[in-house]
Amino acid sequence: MKSDMPPRTRGGYTSTAPRRRPTGSERRRRVQLREVEPEHPRHDRDETEEVLEGAPGGPIDRCILRSFHKHVAAKIWLGEDRAPLKLVNHGAKLQLWDLDVERSRIYETVQRSGLAPLISCSHRVASRPMLSAFCERWQPETTTFHLPFGEMTITLDDVASILHIPITGSMISFSQPLRVDDANALLVELLGTTDVEASQETEQCRSPSVRLQWLRENFSTITDVSSDDDIDFATRAFLLHLVGCTLFADKSATSVGVVYLELFRDLSMVGSYAWGAACLAFMYRQLTTATRFEVRQLGGYLTLLQAWIYEHFPEMFSSPDMAYIESRPRALRWRPHVIPDSLQSLRERLDRLQISDVCWEPYVDHRAEHPFPDIAWFSGCIKCGLVVEPYHPERVLRQFGHIQTIPPRPFAPPRPDRSILLDQYWERWTDHVLIDHSRGRRCHYSGESVAEYMAWYDRISHRIVQPPHLRSGFTTDARSSLPSHTASTSDSRNARALRLLRHVISGGRQQSGDYFWGALNEAHSILAGSDETSASHSTPSPAPASHSTPSPATRPFFCPPTFVYPPPASVDPPPAAVDPHPSSPVAPPAPAAGPTASTTVYVRSKRKKKT
Repeated sequence: MKSDMPPRTRGGYTSTAPRRRPTGSERRRRVQLREVEPEHPRHDRDETEEVLEGAPGGPIDRCILRSFHKHVAAKIWLGEDRAPLKLVNHGAKLQLWDLDVERSRIYETVQRSGLAPLISCSHRVASRPMLSAFCERWQPETTTFHLPFGEMTITLDDVASILHIPITGSMISFSQPLRVDDANALLVELLGTTDVEASQETEQCRSPSVRLQWLRENFSTITDVSSDDDIDFATRAFLLHLVGCTLFADKSATSVGVVYLELFRDLSMVGSYAWGAACLAFMYRQLTTATRFEVRQLGGYLTLLQAWIYEHFPEMFSSPDMAYIESRPRALRWRPHVIPDSLQSLRERLDRLQISDVCWEPYVDHRAEHPFPDIAWFSGCIKCGLVVEPYHPERVLRQFGHIQTIPPRPFAPPRPDRSILLDQYWERWTDHVLIDHSRGRRCHYSGESVAEYMAWYDRISHRIVQPPHLRSGFTTDARSSLPSHTASTSDSRNARALRLLRHVISGGRQQSGDYFWGALNEAHSILAGSDETSASHSTPSPAPASHSTPSPATRPFFCPPTFVYPPPASVDPPPAAVDPHPSSPVAPPAPAAGPTASTTVYVRSKRKKKT
């Protein structure tokens, strides 16, 4: 007997009607639902999903760096290489639009906006190898640089000290991307252009943007004798040109988005925005994009990134300006220059970085003019329009002078369409700063961390970027034959000499000649290894395992002038080459008795100094 039930299929009982095949749009929707994944790790995932296979060279545990397999550092470790990034730097273009005395009304409005320091502090030169090497150490999930000894990042305190622009105020928000038609309407309303001029410019840019050159050509000739409306148009054009060359420099390298023009609608309210927080969020996103191996360009305000490197690594990269005074932005403290080293050499130098090579609190002398901002302890999301990035001060406590603990897992930022919630969160920032317990105790010494921090950091990070078998100047056999104490001794000599020379440089021209030449003499002795004689009586400590073998390209960062030391009468002259690592202890020469012991003569450029 036949059953009255409908035929059974894989999905259960269905009707006898013929099956309808899905349309193309339905299939595309299904594919999108399967392929969409969140860009950042979230806390609401099950713990079993957090166990990911480790990457070669680290991290062993990818619960934090979940997207590391797409990172440029992962490709470098596997033998692929990437050339230095092309940099988008508009420091020279700012000088093409000068606000002289004939445009004092425009300059007064710019000064009230809080953006005037950007005119003078932008670097005209940016070092491609140096910025590229640091970009390779940026991790998007934590928004920090992963260095051999731990994490570091650009904080709100860094932005306020380096640029002197406001970091408090209203968040810069846009509800949705700007369309070309809306951009044309904004140009007509806020800049006074015609519909034809506006449409021609956006059509040439092929986006809702305008060229920086177009802004200069059309508005740089307006002076104080022009009408009030023309002065307002020129002021908005100058501010748009200013943020397009600095805070929001994108990879187009020639244009700026018209969407920022909305921020200058009311010129009296321009100073109420948190420009520093928006700049930092934009810089975070540009660094995140540049960590992908296929990306060849880096945008953002590179003066901020470069000055941050100079501040925290002064003994490696910086060239200070002796005429700097603390009332000016810290970006003006440095003379930007191109690092002559190759990108591979800089990778290896960063791989050898130690805690003692970092200036953890560089703004101590700057606090009298620019106190520490409490908003730097804010823990949450910062935003620039539709760009939302997490800000984690708990991951870089050492930069605030506190002991670094194991931080909590980074949080994923909400979607940009929830901008109202983010704005409310930011407006009540005093309720979302790190509490005293989360900040921990003050450091007893710079760069201090808890005992278990490095073991945890070894497991979740990629500390070394350049693979050992690809380091310059060494073969595998030559590296294995080197003594284990070579790197430790060379690094310690360099560090001691650099600490001494740093005191000499900070003293400027006010110090005496005796102190100056005496310090150079001592630094020369340290770098030449002549001070190893006294140290050879004690048993040398073994080198830490984290030290890597130096390459022949490694050289002292300071090469002192040649000094002539007349040997004492009772001691034979030293040999031409001094072994910095003697195999057996050598007793130091006994000082001569009588007045001869204090009659040391320093000879420089055939000039003698008698004592």
